[in-house]
Amino acid sequence: MAQKQRLELTWIGKDEQPKLEPRILLEDPELSYHAKERVTENDIFDNRLIFGDNLLALKALEQEFTGKIKCICIDPPYNTGNAFEKYDDGIEHSLWLTLMRARLEILHKLLSNDGVIFINIDENEHAYLKVLMDSIFGRENFIGDLIWKKRKGGGNDSRFIALDHEYILVYAKNKLSHTNKWRISYDEKYLDRYKEKDENGRFYWDTLSRPGLQNPIIFTYRCEDGTELKIYSQKSEETFYQELEKGNIRVVKTRNGWTAHHKVYMPTEGKVLRSILDDHGTNNDAKKEMENLFGSKKAFDYPKPEKLIMTLIDLVTEKGDWVLDSFAGSGTTGAVAHKMGRRWIMIELGEHCHTHIIPRMKRVIDGTDQSGISKAVNWQGGGGFRYYKLAPSLLKKDKFGNWIINPEYNAEMLAEAMCKHEGFTYNPDPEVFWKQGQSTENDFIFTTTQLVTHQMVAGIVEQMKENETLLICCKAYNVNVDEFPQITIKKLPQAILNKCEFGRDDYSLNVNNLPMKEREPEQLELF
Repeated sequence: MAQKQRLELTWIGKDEQPKLEPRILLEDPELSYHAKERVTENDIFDNRLIFGDNLLALKALEQEFTGKIKCICIDPPYNTGNAFEKYDDGIEHSLWLTLMRARLEILHKLLSNDGVIFINIDENEHAYLKVLMDSIFGRENFIGDLIWKKRKGGGNDSRFIALDHEYILVYAKNKLSHTNKWRISYDEKYLDRYKEKDENGRFYWDTLSRPGLQNPIIFTYRCEDGTELKIYSQKSEETFYQELEKGNIRVVKTRNGWTAHHKVYMPTEGKVLRSILDDHGTNNDAKKEMENLFGSKKAFDYPKPEKLIMTLIDLVTEKGDWVLDSFAGSGTTGAVAHKMGRRWIMIELGEHCHTHIIPRMKRVIDGTDQSGISKAVNWQGGGGFRYYKLAPSLLKKDKFGNWIINPEYNAEMLAEAMCKHEGFTYNPDPEVFWKQGQSTENDFIFTTTQLVTHQMVAGIVEQMKENETLLICCKAYNVNVDEFPQITIKKLPQAILNKCEFGRDDYSLNVNNLPMKEREPEQLELF
């Protein structure tokens, strides 16, 4: 029987999958930052800023955060062919797809079952990214496209069309898990219409009688002066008179004649988000935020406005939820999530992690950043973050070309790294030296650089409970393993050599590291 074909996107190098090393993360307390005093009892300090290649960093997060991230907001390089100051953005299409797929596959794992991902993209790769996302997240989990109007005016120098918008692809991890309606908070402009208030809440008077209604109920109402007003309504005539008596409907005379109004109350659950985001900040707003933070509108190329990111986060999260941005840029996602009381993780490889993100987040934490959404959410400061960098590769080659344990690893780093490689959770027992991590309640791991002897293993076995098992990882051992059925021994580095790619620190979307597609010769313009 012929194999069933399916619709899929294909490209050069699609079958080449990186074998990523599960690195550990090392905190640098000198660069971590916390508020000097708690502003509220709910201050969040466990936010994470990770400096390093974002694909390796995502792999490093996989074990701890799989299924825990509620919202992912990413603004990846658009593959436009333009070299930006802070990162290069011109990768040949196939390479761009390969590197994006590797990241998206891990991001899919990190999302919670009710999680949502938002991806900013422009027209250059939008169609390809949509098909790629369908293959990873499932076409059935596509929520829709948001169209962000990024500028107002300008564009007169465009050759063909003045492109005023970008796209935001929206996918759920599991669309069926979203049983409640999505709503965002009201802004003051929206609330202005609800000028009146009664015991049932804020409301405004809206026209009741609309001739354009589909399948309206039509009847005639006699006004005070005898004028007959034809009513087109979705309410029955009986209901109309009942609501009129209660004061929920009124018939008034305007300069255009008699008309009927009914009360429209402000929904308590928030308002629905429209697909065209024409009032959620622009590029110019974002530049003004950069100027307020760093003294120049050109401090960062193409930042996103805080109001736009707030809208996305507000749509799908509650306070305390995890928000992730693996292309952190100038740090807008983290700044907004922090001000909104969400926990956040940002990943950035560029030096602007130190020149832009850290200074920005310090101002947010200190409460001195009153730009962006600060006034809208009444941000006063608080919280903190921990700064991490990726550990170096666990294995490196010596001068003879042989793989050895990286000398930069101390005993604790090696133990934690081996937990990741073998699927154990690193959790050293302060009382039992050989219980460095565990995969189940009774399955443990012990990593050592010492020679493992028969006497050492026998001593460990004496301490073990009847149903406990132990994996020992070591450089060398002198033990007859058949004597200890509850013990498994693996020799380093041989045990992990083929598990992943060691010694590679850069999987970045950087044009300098990748072969470029040869440019086609320019065609002469005849007209």
